[in-house]
Amino acid sequence: MIANLEAKFETIKSTKVWRILAYLSCRKEAGIFIALVALMVLISIFKPAFIAGENRYFLSRQIAHTAIVALGVFFVILSGGIDLSMGSVVGLSGVLCAMAMVVLHLHPLLAVGIGLLTGVVTGAINGTIVSYIPVTPFIVTLGMMSIARGAVYVLTEGKAVGNIPESFIDVVQMNVYGVPMAVIVMLIVAAIAHVALTYTVFGRRVYAIGGNEEATRLSGINTQRVKFFTYVISAALSSITGMLFIARFRTAQAEAGGGMELDAIAAAVIGGTSLFGGEGTVLGVLVGATIMGVVRSGLIFLNVSPFWQDSVIGVVIVLAAIFDVVRSASRGRRR
Repeated sequence: MIANLEAKFETIKSTKVWRILAYLSCRKEAGIFIALVALMVLISIFKPAFIAGENRYFLSRQIAHTAIVALGVFFVILSGGIDLSMGSVVGLSGVLCAMAMVVLHLHPLLAVGIGLLTGVVTGAINGTIVSYIPVTPFIVTLGMMSIARGAVYVLTEGKAVGNIPESFIDVVQMNVYGVPMAVIVMLIVAAIAHVALTYTVFGRRVYAIGGNEEATRLSGINTQRVKFFTYVISAALSSITGMLFIARFRTAQAEAGGGMELDAIAAAVIGGTSLFGGEGTVLGVLVGATIMGVVRSGLIFLNVSPFWQDSVIGVVIVLAAIFDVVRSASRGRRR
């Protein structure tokens, strides 16, 4: 009997599924993925509707919005920087895109171009000041956060921009075999980010700068230019989420994206990205964004008071930062 069990076990080990599971278990994202599954199971025990089809749809869309922004700041954090302006860029890009369609009556494609351009210009300003002047990223992006949010309120007077063309909403809200367009956009962005960071010279330089900027500069690499483009990427991806928000709410809201920078940074750090730079994966960011989405949605399902929800998210962020410091310190001791 024991011999038969051993034979069956060896047969299982030889299958492709087993090899895939073994590979996944060896990845550093395995731990946070297990934590994600446990969290979902725990919430589902108390609220079975949490995993119902309708909620899965809305949850996946919410996660996609956070993940796209998180993938943008991921580039910045990998290079050893930080970007606090993402939430405001989400709001500003969405408002300008909506106003281009509603006020200027431009074609939705041109309006989308304006929204993307808004993100690129904002990121270029951040990147120029951080890389070429240079000023501490925290101060620069904190200032840009206030500037962009102030611009939104000046443009809208605090009111939502409505009457969005149905042609725009229909495309952005479209489902492909039941998968929301936001999720499809997220997967495309994640695939491009993975290829760029893993298989291109630019990606290797981003990791190198985060690992040791001075050594990278002395090796002849233009570190200023690489860092500049990480901020452009961060803001450009934030602008994509800003335009997705238009279709989600059918208006461009002045408050859109508020506090989103915290969720995005937390998603990256929870997913294994080091705040010190040079370490992290796209897959980890996606898992981290999923955890943030599950936590936020789970708190609502569990009827946790809105006054406590932000406190819980704050605790998650602080714990993620502490874990990152401990992890970096232990890695340094091993070296």
